[in-house]
Amino acid sequence: MRFRWLSSVNPGLLRVAVSYAAILLAGVVACAATAGHSAIGRLPTVRADTAALRRVLDSIADAHHGIVGYSIIDLESGARINRRGDETFPTASLIKVSILVTVYDLVAKGQLSLDDPLTVLKIDQVPGSGITQFLHNGTILTVHDAAWLMSTISDNTATNLLLDRIIIRRVWAKMDSLGLQHTRVHSKSFLRNSSVAMDSSVKYGLGVTTPNEMAHLFELMALGKAVSPSADSTMLDILEHNTTDFMLQRYAGGARAAHKDGETDAVRTECTLWYLRNRVVACVMTKENKDQRWILDNEPQLTLANMGLAIINAFGGVPPAPPSS
Repeated sequence: MRFRWLSSVNPGLLRVAVSYAAILLAGVVACAATAGHSAIGRLPTVRADTAALRRVLDSIADAHHGIVGYSIIDLESGARINRRGDETFPTASLIKVSILVTVYDLVAKGQLSLDDPLTVLKIDQVPGSGITQFLHNGTILTVHDAAWLMSTISDNTATNLLLDRIIIRRVWAKMDSLGLQHTRVHSKSFLRNSSVAMDSSVKYGLGVTTPNEMAHLFELMALGKAVSPSADSTMLDILEHNTTDFMLQRYAGGARAAHKDGETDAVRTECTLWYLRNRVVACVMTKENKDQRWILDNEPQLTLANMGLAIINAFGGVPPAPPSS
């Protein structure tokens, strides 16, 4: 059990400690109540104390120097809690999940193939995250390659190659079809002049969504309703290979997770599907962060890390690995 965040000099975090202890105790009690059934197939689900969880998350958010929104969904019970759930936030690279879903939707409709070639030209290469910017002129990737790179290492050049192929407005149309009318990618990465909504680009950057909408997109994938059960399973497998582990996953104890994150100077976001005793969707978004340092222990990243730990503990902690056959 880690209480690194209690070292902060902010006295408001003392309230977090008290509430967090209640969450931890609730997780222990929930595990004990179901321990007698652990030998019967899948571990039994946990009835989390979502009221206590809300108090802990709100205490952490209240202590943060910036704006925090979150949306949590227990997929087993249907319980939902949120803070600023319908407020719009900049996504940074989190919006790439909507691009991934649109790619697989077009594949399912026969309008695109995962084997279609994408040629990397010097003019396409943009800075920031990813390795495609360093490949030689004329390198050929497939749509699948680009989707994997975009989702696992947030490759910006691979993202732009996909957007050139599928067209930004198709992402909007797919999100609209899922009822996600505030989830929008605006432009290609590092190419503001490609924006299809310049005013919104100026305000939000690469993309915009709400905590509730992005959480619902992950919920749809978990339920096999974003594209199809097969496609959604494939996309979640890709997102399980995301390499970022310094925000919601930092104190998660290696819990299995399909997740995507985003970072800019003033923004930190992450949405995850955790496979605990319950499947739990958690989206945490921040904006207007005062601490804009690009270091591991900056405040927004610690805020997300502490929220992730609280959520994990509220649902009984990380479940034991299944016995080997």
